[in-house]
Amino acid sequence: MTSVGGAGQPAPTGRVWAALYHVNRIVTRYNHAGRSMNCPNCRGAMQSESLAAHLGTPITVDLCLPCQVFWFDTRESLKLSPGAVLKLFRIMGDQAMASRTPAADTAFCPRCNTRLLATHDQQRNTRFKYLRCPREHGRLITFVDFLREKDFIRPLSPQQIEELRQHVQVINCSNCGAPIDLAKASSCGHCGSPLSMLDVKQAGALVAELRESEQPTRTIDPALPLELERARREVEAAFASFERGPGWFGEVSRGGLLNASLSSLARWLSRKL
Repeated sequence: MTSVGGAGQPAPTGRVWAALYHVNRIVTRYNHAGRSMNCPNCRGAMQSESLAAHLGTPITVDLCLPCQVFWFDTRESLKLSPGAVLKLFRIMGDQAMASRTPAADTAFCPRCNTRLLATHDQQRNTRFKYLRCPREHGRLITFVDFLREKDFIRPLSPQQIEELRQHVQVINCSNCGAPIDLAKASSCGHCGSPLSMLDVKQAGALVAELRESEQPTRTIDPALPLELERARREVEAAFASFERGPGWFGEVSRGGLLNASLSSLARWLSRKL
């Protein structure tokens, strides 16, 4: 048996290595606790948001507004409660119409300074991408790809594209920001993303799920299904009013469909929740 740490010292077993790895991750998180994290993309200071996770456990998520990215420690994004996701919606919506810092050629883990690896994943039928630390400290994901991961983006139907063409000539791609000439195309010629917007039904379901989770008792309320359906309809009606509003197509032209719809949702959430 190979020895480590001096003569006569046995090599650690697989279980010992696993324990050492776990301790190292705890020490790493402790060493970074209380410190501001630098954005892997622009190197500027990120801001922290305390969010509720499932079962009431709080988690802290770091984000960079100029770059429009989140940093999630390992599996944190899977622990977000409905209320936490809606809070992130408001943050993304408030920033949706602002210009975004371009993606850097390389990015490094804010925990260990290892180069982040580009990773492609899929949620149901939706593909998304992010940059991950090979040492499993976490991952960096853009606002748009976070929405894709949570299945909150859907492509426009041919009828919606035709209606959009009647009001807007050129629109910016919500994914990369490149211009799309609607007279010639219905997808981005730079990154290939189709014209997409926020899925209103999914957003309404999330609001309904939040209201259900806020019930003070576990006793089943016979009126609860009607209340949840009303919550879904409220979101759909709000979006219908936004799309008929005088400034809708102007926002779409400036920021893209996804950013315009996300901004509209944030305004609605700020009044309702």
